Amino acid sequence: MFSTIRNAFRVPELRKKIWFTIAMMIVFRFGAHIPVPFLSKEAMEAFLGGGGTDLFSLFNVFTGGAFANATVMALGVSPYINASIIMQLLAVAIPALERLSKEGLEGRKKINKITRYVGIILAFVQGAGLYITLHNMGVENPGLEVIKNEGVLTFFIITLTFTAGTAFVVWLGEQITEKGIGNGVSLIIFAGIISSIPSGAVMIYNQFLASGVRSLGNVLIAVGIMLIAILAVVLVVFFDAAERRIPVQYAKRVVGRKMYGGQSTNIPIKVVMGGVMPIIFASSIMAFPATIVRLVSSGNLPQEGIWYRVLGCLTAGYGPAWTDAVYAVIYFLLIIFFTYFYSSIQFNPIEMANNMKKSGGYIPGYRPGKPTSDYIAKVASRLNLTGAFFLGIIAVLPVIMGAAFGIQGIQIGGTSLLIMEGVALESVRQIESQLVMRNYKGFLE
Repeated sequence: MFSTIRNAFRVPELRKKIWFTIAMMIVFRFGAHIPVPFLSKEAMEAFLGGGGTDLFSLFNVFTGGAFANATVMALGVSPYINASIIMQLLAVAIPALERLSKEGLEGRKKINKITRYVGIILAFVQGAGLYITLHNMGVENPGLEVIKNEGVLTFFIITLTFTAGTAFVVWLGEQITEKGIGNGVSLIIFAGIISSIPSGAVMIYNQFLASGVRSLGNVLIAVGIMLIAILAVVLVVFFDAAERRIPVQYAKRVVGRKMYGGQSTNIPIKVVMGGVMPIIFASSIMAFPATIVRLVSSGNLPQEGIWYRVLGCLTAGYGPAWTDAVYAVIYFLLIIFFTYFYSSIQFNPIEMANNMKKSGGYIPGYRPGKPTSDYIAKVASRLNLTGAFFLGIIAVLPVIMGAAFGIQGIQIGGTSLLIMEGVALESVRQIESQLVMRNYKGFLE
């Protein structure tokens, strides 16, 4: 990887793209420190300090702390991601969108335009909901200055600032995709997650290695945490590249005076077919109840009673100690369910078998048509089970580590780890492909 990056800097055009990408990410991090007018940073920190892990905590991780600091980029690209997920699901249910998705580049451009507008609308709605919640929190806590100079004008200024911040971040991502290296929106999320790593390292140091608490047991715990983190990264990289290759043979056919076909190839099916999407779906479902309760209760979660235990079973780091185990089991099962659900949307064995039959291809040992589609579906189902168990283990690993080592507020979870690894590997692959194109001299030389 390092040799690839070093070689890329030797090519002027690639070097320009890399520096442009870095500059756009610096602009994003700079904007993550510009405060929103009339909004108190202390109020946002108090809002997030209610306990548990909900969608707002996920916002804060993806934006690199911009949400907790009440900055213009507090919502980040989360509304745009939600809009993308909505459009993917609607493309399956609405025939017009499905036709657009199959029209090639022009169809994708139209879908991206619709997605952008839907994301801006969602950003305005989320900003308005956040303003109302903070207003109610200020009413219930007179001693806490939440919003200054409250009024209709203040409402529109704060809400439109959040919306403009999301629109600007999405524009930055599009500029990176067009003029830089890699997927811009993914790199924006990558930059936000990476920026939270130093604070997590400081937290672990203060808890186990500071002068007042340093001991042999704490040092061993800190070393164990580092080894587990390294092992998790290795497993994520391994499973990201793992795939099952189904052999395909194409029959020979004569067209005019030329013979076509006769070659052997394969169909690669990834083990982690859905990528990070099953974890995002599962975490969103798990975080939804706590998010709604926090919105309607002015940022506060119950600290006793039946709802305290129920929300504890659906929220990491909140509720009685035994609820963390229930949360991990429910989270794990939801990831398995959404792995199969997302795979059924993205992967169609019947269409694949029909396309193979039209091209004169077949899988050795299986007749074209239904036997081929059944075989592909069986292979995909087994791979989905393996990938689902892997995603589930990676997702619940922070919960297990928190319970085993007594660590509170682990920010780099399974979702963040998979996003960081996927974005980094994809960016390196793009650099390698562009290096190959520029270094290829042709067969005449």
